Amino acid sequence: METITVRVVIEVLGKPKEHVEETLQKYIENIVKDERYTVTEKEVAEIKQQDEGELWMSFGELEFTTDNLEHVTSFCFDYMPSIIEIIKPTDISFNNFDLSHFLNDLQAHLHQVDMVAKELNLQNKQLQQNTASLLKNYIQILLSKQALTLIQISKLTGVKEQSIGDYLDKLIDEKKVDLDGEVYSLVKKE
Repeated sequence: METITVRVVIEVLGKPKEHVEETLQKYIENIVKDERYTVTEKEVAEIKQQDEGELWMSFGELEFTTDNLEHVTSFCFDYMPSIIEIIKPTDISFNNFDLSHFLNDLQAHLHQVDMVAKELNLQNKQLQQNTASLLKNYIQILLSKQALTLIQISKLTGVKEQSIGDYLDKLIDEKKVDLDGEVYSLVKKE
């Protein structure tokens, strides 16, 4: 296949300002060092604060060449550009072997992303379960010493009133906590 010329835009959004600048700089440095790509042009936009908030955004526009369409696919997964444009060639044709190879490479990347997503989902569920157990134990310890209001429990646990209120409702349903007016107490075991 002939050389492929590609233009991409890489965006970074976050805080603080220095982190966004450093992250974009490192991203671009990694692309330039990557032997699969020959960067022919690069331009970095001035960093701007977003909507008077805490977030900052900057982007870099790069043009590079590569000799393999699979490298373009890898670039998309490795560097997550917000925009990608193939400049040359204007027409790309594949034989069945090259197309199959390209699609298998794409599938391999998709399977990697799927595996990471599943692992993170499992870790997130485990963290939620562990956090729920810790919160349950902490509330029971707090209420074993004295009855408390929702505001007091929220301040002691550091959990917002709405969230802790929902959780206390579950503990009431489980008959572990009692509510008398606005005061929560631990259910006494008989």
